[in-house]
Amino acid sequence: MAGQKRKAPRRAVVGASIPGIYEDMLAEAGASPGAASSPDRPAKRMKPGEKARAPPVQPSQDDSADEDVEFEDVLIPAPSIQTTVLGSDDEDETDDEDIEFEDVDLGPARPTLDNSLASATIELNLTAHKTSGISKQIERRKPLSKAEKEKRIITHKAHLLCLLIQCARRNRWCNDSKAQDALRPLLTPKMMAALRPKGKLNQFGMTESLKDGLTQASRAFKTKFRVTERGLRRCLWAENQNLLDKYELPEDSDSCASLDEFRKGAASLQGSRDLGAQLFCALLRSAGLEARLVCSLQPLAFVSWAPTWKPPRNVKETAPKPTSEDSMRDLKRKFEAPPAISRAAARRFGNAAASVLEDNPGPTRAPPRSRHPKPIKESNFPVYWVEVLDVAHQKWQPVDPLVTDSLWRPAKLEPPATDRENCMCYVMAFEADGTAKDVTRRYAKAYTSKTRRMRLDGAAEDGAKWWRKALKPFARRWPTDLDQIEANELSAIEMREPMPRNVADFKDHPVYALERHLRRNEVLVPGAQPTGTVGAGSRAPLEKIYRRRDVRVARSRDKWYRMGREVKPMEIPVKFLPRRANTKPGDYVDDGYGGDERDAAGTPLFMPEQTEQFRHPPVVNGRVPKNKFGNIDLYVASMCPPGGVYIAEEGDVPLAARAAYILGIDYAPALTGFSFQGRQGTAILNGIVVAQESEEAVRAVVSGLGDVEAQRESDVRAAKARRMWKRFLLALRIRERIYSGVDAEERARDERPQTNGEDEDGVAEAYGVGGADDDESGLGHDPGEEAVDDAPSDVTEEYLMDEDDLGGGGFFAE
Repeated sequence: MAGQKRKAPRRAVVGASIPGIYEDMLAEAGASPGAASSPDRPAKRMKPGEKARAPPVQPSQDDSADEDVEFEDVLIPAPSIQTTVLGSDDEDETDDEDIEFEDVDLGPARPTLDNSLASATIELNLTAHKTSGISKQIERRKPLSKAEKEKRIITHKAHLLCLLIQCARRNRWCNDSKAQDALRPLLTPKMMAALRPKGKLNQFGMTESLKDGLTQASRAFKTKFRVTERGLRRCLWAENQNLLDKYELPEDSDSCASLDEFRKGAASLQGSRDLGAQLFCALLRSAGLEARLVCSLQPLAFVSWAPTWKPPRNVKETAPKPTSEDSMRDLKRKFEAPPAISRAAARRFGNAAASVLEDNPGPTRAPPRSRHPKPIKESNFPVYWVEVLDVAHQKWQPVDPLVTDSLWRPAKLEPPATDRENCMCYVMAFEADGTAKDVTRRYAKAYTSKTRRMRLDGAAEDGAKWWRKALKPFARRWPTDLDQIEANELSAIEMREPMPRNVADFKDHPVYALERHLRRNEVLVPGAQPTGTVGAGSRAPLEKIYRRRDVRVARSRDKWYRMGREVKPMEIPVKFLPRRANTKPGDYVDDGYGGDERDAAGTPLFMPEQTEQFRHPPVVNGRVPKNKFGNIDLYVASMCPPGGVYIAEEGDVPLAARAAYILGIDYAPALTGFSFQGRQGTAILNGIVVAQESEEAVRAVVSGLGDVEAQRESDVRAAKARRMWKRFLLALRIRERIYSGVDAEERARDERPQTNGEDEDGVAEAYGVGGADDDESGLGHDPGEEAVDDAPSDVTEEYLMDEDDLGGGGFFAE
């Protein structure tokens, strides 16, 4: 009857009414109904201070199971509860395949459980913080050296040029008529009508019609095209050379390397994502649209914070190969283990010893092989996409049908900074006529603060000049109106970029600057007003943000002097640099206040506003001003004194100084710079400075001395040529005298080996005749020529020949 309570005496007969299946389950767990219903069992609610008594346990065959049996109402120490092993039903299947369990025997460890637990807890807490600190120090990368950075920049340039040529080649393939004919059937008449709207529509209507047609074409192309290969990805530097010794290209790399393969891809509509974007560009061009092929170049980075390449981990095979005894033993243990009841199943049936049961599932079948190919892991952002000209608004709009499935949304194409497969630093757009343009500013959200630091035109010296030179072959000779509209659009996007939010992004920023990022020779102008503040963290103090135009480059007096400027009198230095320990004191330098600048705390620096153009004293009465060394400092052209003129040397021989000396006019050698080897500098003297009225005479004499010098060099070459001819004729006469008494047959027999086995150079060398290798002009002087001429001849040693009195080349004149 409902509402009545069950009587207490029924508890005593519970053991008599237990079904048989429960008795079997309890017997399997190592417990009996009598033990479970023992009258000595303590009450469920214990009074304070009451002690729990452990029930007697019957001996069983499995001793380890008896020791780990847990009862519901018996207090057992916490360490005996195993919480490190989870049931297979509570974890993901993919995680279970990679986890390897180990059998741990907890029996002997129980007597010393309390001491080991206490000591282990203290040790773990102390080593956790130390390990975390060490790992942070190890992960910190060292900055690149100057030589390493230069090598990376050169590699970066070479890689950029190769990628540009590769993109230009793919863009030319998109104009192939056979590939376009194979792709044109994908466009229905409805799509063609939408892609080419009629002229009677207004500006908004034409744009919407174009977007509708592109949406339909993108869906049709995405439905037909199948990605089967891996496209272009970001190139990374390896940490050491050993990692690249066994590197192999992935088997699913892009195989389209020729125009024929491009046509096959257009016919089969399968390949990489890059090939799909190129085929979509060819499809739009076949429909008569102005379409660009856009590529995000992925060159090797030259910055130190770029991620490095890590070798892929060994993928777990589905079927282990019997290559060793261990693998066979593991395979046998996996498939021949006896079936056992899982702990999760026993827990569902109310088994008290479920926590100590070993989780040993029975043999399972290997998962069947999937019919679908293995998915290709690539970046979630494209490397190639297409830009279509919106004629109504005269703007280029991006279209990506395969990766992001976006239209008119350039912000969705930029990958995050954490993407290891894709990095947006150079985005090039190639038109059908082969011209290309850098459109990175359209897609990069933080071009000035982040993207620009990974490009040559923002980080390397003369990088902008090199990049313009590299793009010159792809530039249009005469820019069109559309090019000017696009240039204004990109400039407006760059100007609208907001202020950086990260402190590191302010370093070398072209618009903003922080005082902490100023170089040693950079200072802020007096009275510079901050434009905002930024903090490195929640607890860090706020720092003021200044305009980059308020930053000036400060230099010392000597540096300004070598640039043709001098510090104005009574100017206060804006900054002092600490002097080097090994710097020599040098000469006295006036600090502008009657004191010695060498007594200052450091090297004083001055801004450009504190300097003026330096001028030497004028030339008076033909006398040129000189320093204490007899020279005149002429580092720049503006340092030439009034009334004087600089005459540079054209060759290695100082003809200008000789001409002035011959004319007897006053002159001063020009000191144009220093050549440094380490910290030692040597003066470079090039040209002279004379009075303006003497310039014409000096130049005329210099021209005459040049002609004389040229004639002297010509005479030297002629003398060398005559000596060589004399030696050649002497060798011929010696040869003729040797064969003077020999008949023709014997002479021909002696000459036959030389003619067949030796060339003309060998014959000439045998008789001591030099060739063209003796000197660059073929008229060189052999170092051993005098020794050969003075040595006695083996054939004519009976004659006493004096070379000075000979008239027949060493023989008596006939």
